[in-house]
Amino acid sequence: MTTSPAPSGTTPPTPSLGARLRTGFGLLGPRHPRHALSVEQAETLFLPIGDDGVVAGIDAEGQPAVLGINRPTPYDVVLIGGLWTAQVLALRTAATGARVAVETGRPQAWMQMVHAMGGGQNGLAVHDVGRVPPQGASAGTPVLVVRDCGMRPPRGRTVSGPWQSVLTLLPYLSPVAPRLLRQARLAGIQRVSPDEAAELGRTMGLTRTEAESLPALPDGVTLWCTDRDRQYVMTQPTDAEIGLLGTPRRMD
Repeated sequence: MTTSPAPSGTTPPTPSLGARLRTGFGLLGPRHPRHALSVEQAETLFLPIGDDGVVAGIDAEGQPAVLGINRPTPYDVVLIGGLWTAQVLALRTAATGARVAVETGRPQAWMQMVHAMGGGQNGLAVHDVGRVPPQGASAGTPVLVVRDCGMRPPRGRTVSGPWQSVLTLLPYLSPVAPRLLRQARLAGIQRVSPDEAAELGRTMGLTRTEAESLPALPDGVTLWCTDRDRQYVMTQPTDAEIGLLGTPRRMD
């Protein structure tokens, strides 16, 4: 099909909007140079992709360190450290929309958080040891169970499952710690004694440098460990967290 040229000295008619849409021309936006990479440049492109989750703090490079707590598979975490860090993680987990159930023998230590969050109706509830009811975790309502049960947390029905992770807090290295560490997918270690550091080095396969660093870790710093990775993380509280929980501390 051919078209006749417009007569000299006349302006060609402007196509209607419908005609422009039918021929592939929609609304015309601003014109920018195209962004293109050569094959060689594309190989250097790196996108930092990680789990969505709870920001535990910043790593040695000052980047956010995220714990992927809400998962469709069972996930056990052991923290050998202070109550302060466990409470910050509980607060931040609740802020993601998950429910937090605390199993503890010292409920008074958690009641300030419960009151601040609406009396247990907005994401955080405290239960006596061995009295945590079924939580009904699901993809829409993930659950974190925090077990603050002292040096020897008893075995019980509070176990991890789909969309229900369990964080067990141990104030020190106890006789049950090796068993819990073997079961855990993630372990956090805060400042411990030199003897505990040596034992953890053997149990967890830490390097000599990592094990020797543990007795000197500052308040708020945790060495998080998986089977393959090790990362030092500093938990920096917000003003609201300081107002509720105080400044970072290892001892309670």
